[in-house]
Amino acid sequence: MTSSHSFETPTETEARRANRSWWDLDADDYQDEHGAFLGDVDFVWCPERLREADARLLGAVHGKKILELGAGAAAASRWLRREGARPVAMDLSAGMLRHAREAADRSGVRVPLVQADAMALPFADGAFDIVCTAFGAIPFVADSGAAMREVARVLRPGGSWVFSITHPMRWVFWDEPDETGLLARNSYFDRSPYVERDEDGTVSYLEQHRTLGDRIRELVAAGFVVRDLVEPEWPDDHDQIWGQWSPLRGRLFPGTAIFVCDLPKS
Repeated sequence: MTSSHSFETPTETEARRANRSWWDLDADDYQDEHGAFLGDVDFVWCPERLREADARLLGAVHGKKILELGAGAAAASRWLRREGARPVAMDLSAGMLRHAREAADRSGVRVPLVQADAMALPFADGAFDIVCTAFGAIPFVADSGAAMREVARVLRPGGSWVFSITHPMRWVFWDEPDETGLLARNSYFDRSPYVERDEDGTVSYLEQHRTLGDRIRELVAAGFVVRDLVEPEWPDDHDQIWGQWSPLRGRLFPGTAIFVCDLPKS
């Protein structure tokens, strides 16, 4: 992964516009490539194939009001619904939510779908028992500390916030899944975002980098207590490549970090 340094760092507005446009345009290709892996009614936390059915990072979900941020095609929300939860699937991209509706038609499992921005959640204070996301929202916003505070706002006291992201140490390496992706090329401490631009300089894709320490400080500042940091190991029987995730790299260093956090009751 490399960064564009020939322009000023994009603003939050540029990032929001780029991400909405990118995921709208990429939704079909993304589902063609990854839809079978993610399933129509399943909660897969990461390319390492860790499933909520096995990990139970959310704890007991029956009857719980759950918000899935960056839900994409909302497979996780539909799985939660089958488990007896009351989920709401939210995404910035209309293209992804179109796939969520199509998957609901195929599976017969329907959940409320909301198109909205993680920086301004359209929900009341304390509306949810759990907020979760698998690689949604957090890596794409410039002020992720503000996003953490929004999550805390819509959680009831005693609620949980569980999210997976690309492991921050992956920033050191370029994205090739083969041997060339084993060479350290970038500074772990360089927080410059990865930016792709169109020929006219318009931001077309943007992903932010924060260190593990940055994430902990964001969470603590938002009032959370970190209960666990899960770094899924690559399964021996898993030979599928997903972008930069591969058996070769996955068996040497972590590709995913899952933060399991609670909002204290008082």
